[in-house]
Amino acid sequence: MSVLVFGHRNPDTDAICSALAYADLLQRTTRPDALAACCGPPNQRTEYVLRRAGVAAPRLVMDVRPQVEDVCRREVVTASFGEAFHEAYERMRKFDLRAIPVVDGDRRVVGVLSVLTMMELFFTDAADSTKARAVTTSLQKICDALGGSFRNAVDPGRQDELLVMVGAMSAEGFTERMRNYPSNRMIVVCGDRPSIQLPAIDQGVRAVVITGGFPLAAEVVEIAKAKGVSVISSPFDTVNTTLRIKSSQFIDPVVDRDVVTLPGKWTVAEARGIVEKSPQPVFPVVGDDERLVGLVFKTDIINPPRPQLVLVDHNELAQAVSGADEAEIVEVLDHHRLGGGLKSRQPIRFVNEPVGSTCTLVARQYRAAGIVPEPGIALCMASGIISDTLHLRSPTTTDVDRESLAWLQGLCQVDLDQYVREFFEIGSALRSSTPAEVIREDCKEFNEHGVRFSISQIEETGFDLFWERKDELRAALEEYADRQRLDFSALLVTDVVSNGSLLLLSRESQAWEDVNYPRLDRGLYALKNVVSRKKQLLPLVSQLLASGQA
Repeated sequence: MSVLVFGHRNPDTDAICSALAYADLLQRTTRPDALAACCGPPNQRTEYVLRRAGVAAPRLVMDVRPQVEDVCRREVVTASFGEAFHEAYERMRKFDLRAIPVVDGDRRVVGVLSVLTMMELFFTDAADSTKARAVTTSLQKICDALGGSFRNAVDPGRQDELLVMVGAMSAEGFTERMRNYPSNRMIVVCGDRPSIQLPAIDQGVRAVVITGGFPLAAEVVEIAKAKGVSVISSPFDTVNTTLRIKSSQFIDPVVDRDVVTLPGKWTVAEARGIVEKSPQPVFPVVGDDERLVGLVFKTDIINPPRPQLVLVDHNELAQAVSGADEAEIVEVLDHHRLGGGLKSRQPIRFVNEPVGSTCTLVARQYRAAGIVPEPGIALCMASGIISDTLHLRSPTTTDVDRESLAWLQGLCQVDLDQYVREFFEIGSALRSSTPAEVIREDCKEFNEHGVRFSISQIEETGFDLFWERKDELRAALEEYADRQRLDFSALLVTDVVSNGSLLLLSRESQAWEDVNYPRLDRGLYALKNVVSRKKQLLPLVSQLLASGQA
């Protein structure tokens, strides 16, 4: 199972680019199976980065909880109606299986066949001599089970309920016993005994099976042809021949047709409740068209393998991909505060440092490993640093960010100054997105002092578009807070030219009137020199909540 490298929900450029770059580094060092993933599509600015870098977007995965199709065995041994016991059993024995699905001609599941129920074909009602002798099969299936050959074949493919009689007694006693059963349903098993063969043929039995590989006299074969009696030569002795005839029976009567199938798109958690209560030994997995796609055992569903995740640019489960709480988190690489909810069953590698960008940490790991990234990956990392530090002008910027960007600049093969201008000009969320999309573009949820809220952040070149859309953005914030059941939602609009921001709130308390920033309108504040959500705005909000003012 691959390890998935994930940024946070509603990913920004740093989250996408750090996931791509770190997955590339892992592939080249310790985890060749590493894959970059994201739990939300890239925004327009990030799409521009990927296009310029020539790098494919991460795999879009909205939920990492394993589905049934993720844990099922794709190479499935099956059976079909009309097959004989020995055919199905040999297949099951070869693959060490105790049960297999039964499918029709369109590969739709019609039942389950288990070794336990197959034994019913051998152990029938011994008190009823007719039932004990009965086998539902065809002469062709009998011949195949014996590995024998026909000396005379009359309608060998016809399905019959036949009665097996062993000619191991005196000729007189055998002839007398034959009168107790309908001759056209009888199969007589005997060795080189003409005194048994001839009366059976004369009686018009369905077939005579000659054991031990003994030859049958040509004149006896001619009599059998005249009487319409099939003759089969078996290489086995009488006991083993009789057992193999039993094994030629059709499996149809013992197939469990009341079968539980599992849709492949179900989560393992959804399937677990059904599987735990069912006595069924195996569970066929079906696609949307109801055709068989795989097979699972109870242990596959009750104790499935947990997906492995590397988290970049976040360390809180509230910001992670859905299902992360059921996954195995093997590593964290982040530059934010420590959040809540993250647990591990064993020690993991956890890198959390106060730098301006997660891409800075990834770049440093490339340098420590002595690996030079490809130009496209270098441009991705440079873009993450440029985005999160507002091209090194954010108060979150450190010397490590500056050194990393300088190193990457020599590897990008682009004019980075020109690229930065294009980067901030393209993909204005206020110009190209709906209000709801603006709120979700880089949105993170927090829980401080029992208060749940979200802060979204976008970067613009000026506030002109904001003033045009202020009212609809406020309505979108209010709707988002109601839908997510948050106490309030906020949007931080940062002007990368003036290095200041506007803060719009879905709801404000009276405490906001005491904040040392100008109130411009209902729920709207001008935050001069505030550009960082994590280092400037979040501590301010947390302080208000701690004092019980917000």
